[in-house]
Amino acid sequence: MQKCIDPDLMLNQYMVEISLPGMLTREFTNLIPAQRARVNELIQAGSIQSYMLSIDRSRLWVVMNARSESQVSQLLDSFPIMTHCEALVHELMFHDMATHQLPKMSMN
Repeated sequence: MQKCIDPDLMLNQYMVEISLPGMLTREFTNLIPAQRARVNELIQAGSIQSYMLSIDRSRLWVVMNARSESQVSQLLDSFPIMTHCEALVHELMFHDMATHQLPKMSMN
């Protein structure tokens, strides 16, 4: 017997590339603690799978789980920094990543 999956429960994955401002103003840097708090909330909720900053601090990459690109846009609009940034959203076919594992126990 084949199980039916409710399409409303299925989430797509999206890679979001966020371009940060070239000049980091005090106004922008003051938003960073609120941005980190919001990102942590979305990670806990399962909406963000990974969040990365380039070494030159010019771009963020975010892998998000959402039902649609419009839901991704709504989530991005909740980022405190987005009034200072531009985002490109790409739907992913898949996103594989290594999982964190505990080291194997050695019985010496």
